[in-house]
Amino acid sequence: MSILITLLAFALAIGVLVTVHEYGHYWVAKRCGVKVLTFSIGFGKPLLRWQRGETQWQLAAIPLGGYVRMLDEREAPVPVAELDRAFNRQTVGKRMAIVVAGPVANFLLAIFVYWAIFLNGVDVLMPKLGSIEPHSLAAKAGFSVGDTIVAIDQESINSWAEARLGLIERAAAKASVQVEVLRPNGAAVSRTLDFAEIDNEWIDGELAGRIGMSIAVYRNEIGPLLPDGAAAAAGLKQGDKIWKVEDKPTPDWPSFTAAVRARPNLPTRVSVLRAGQPLEFQVLPKSVQEGDQTIGRIGAAPVLDMDAMHALSKSMQYGVVSALGQALHQTWATSSLSLKMMWRMVLGNVSVKQLSGPVAIAGYAGKSAQYGLRAYLEFLCLISISLGVMNLLPVPVLDGGHLMYYFAEILRGRPLSERAMELGQRVGVGLLAALMVVAVFNDLTRLVGG
Repeated sequence: MSILITLLAFALAIGVLVTVHEYGHYWVAKRCGVKVLTFSIGFGKPLLRWQRGETQWQLAAIPLGGYVRMLDEREAPVPVAELDRAFNRQTVGKRMAIVVAGPVANFLLAIFVYWAIFLNGVDVLMPKLGSIEPHSLAAKAGFSVGDTIVAIDQESINSWAEARLGLIERAAAKASVQVEVLRPNGAAVSRTLDFAEIDNEWIDGELAGRIGMSIAVYRNEIGPLLPDGAAAAAGLKQGDKIWKVEDKPTPDWPSFTAAVRARPNLPTRVSVLRAGQPLEFQVLPKSVQEGDQTIGRIGAAPVLDMDAMHALSKSMQYGVVSALGQALHQTWATSSLSLKMMWRMVLGNVSVKQLSGPVAIAGYAGKSAQYGLRAYLEFLCLISISLGVMNLLPVPVLDGGHLMYYFAEILRGRPLSERAMELGQRVGVGLLAALMVVAVFNDLTRLVGG
C-alpha cells in the first residue's frame, strides 16, 4: 500500500509542477502573440491527445517533464501569413519573458500554496534544545539541555525549522557562527560553533543531529529493539529504565548512547530497572563505521517524551496580508538557500552525495503524503521552488541557458550563431546527463544502504 501511495504522490507532484511550469510558458507566449502548436505533459509517444483551438494538448509516455512547442522557423517552414507569430521573430524582450515565465510560474505556485498554509494557521516547534550528545560539536561549544536558540549571527530565530536552516547555510559556508541562546534561568548567552572542519557529508537536513543537538526530549528508557540487535540478544526489553553503563550513571538517553558508542565490540555491563527491580545485562555493542569513527550500537531506539514535545508546539495565526508576507519570505529563503547550496557544492564545501534523483524525490513524496495534507503541500512547494531555481541556472538546454543567449544577443546587437548555440546545447545536455547519473547513483546508494 505504501508503494502505491508513493507512486501516486510522486505522479501527482510531477504532474502538477510540470503543468504549472509549462502553462507559464504557454500563457505568456499567447499574450505575446506567439502561436503554440503543442502543450505536452511528458515526453515521448503521446498516450492521450486532444485539439483545443490551434494547440494540440497531450499526455506522453515518459512523465518526467514536459514541453511547449511554438511556431519557429528554426524547426520547420512557417507560412508567410504567420511569420509574425513565430517565436524566433519576436523581440528579444518577448522571448525572454516567454522563457522566464516557466520558472516564475513555479515560484508563484509555491507562494500561493504557502499563503494558503499560513492563512490556515500553522503549528511550529520552538527551538528549545531537549538533548545534547556528550562530546559532540554542540557539547564542546557549551550548548546545554534547556537552551532556547533566539538568534543565529544576529538573525532572529522563531522556530526549530528556522534554526536548522540557518545552521545548514553557515555549515555550507564553512563559517564560524554565533548562536544566541536563552538559558532556562532567563540568562542570555552566546555560543560559537566552528564549522571550518566539518565533514562535507554532514551538511544536509540532519546536520543539527550530527553536531549533537536536538529538540527531542527522550524518556530515560529502552524503546523498540531490533530483533537481531545486541540489546535484544542480551535480554534487554522495551520499557526497561536506563540506570548505568559499566557502573557509570546514565541519567538520560544522550549519556546512555554516548557510553554505548564508546564501546564498539567491547563487553559492556548495562544496568536497568525493570518493574522497579535492578537488573544487569552483558551486552556486546556491534562495531559500526560512522564517517571516520568506529562506534558501538546495540539496536535500541529511544522513546520520545510526548508531553514535553507537545509543550514545544506553538500555534501561529496569520491574516490575509501577513500570511502573504510569510509566504513570500519562505519562498525567498528557500530559493536563496538552494542557490547557496548549489554554489557550495561547486566549490566543494558540500558533498555531491546530497544530490537527489527521481527515486529519492518519489520517496519524499510518499512519506509526506502519509504524514498528511500539509506535509505534502510543503513538499510540493519545496520541489516547485527547486524546479524554478534549477531552470534559471545559466546552463544551455535549461530556461536559464536560453536567457543567457538572449543577454548575449542584447550585448552583441545580434543573435549568437547557430553553431555556438548548438555547441552550447551539447555541453548542457552532457552536464545534465552527468548530474542525473550522479543523482540516480546517490538514490541507489541510499536505497541499498537503507
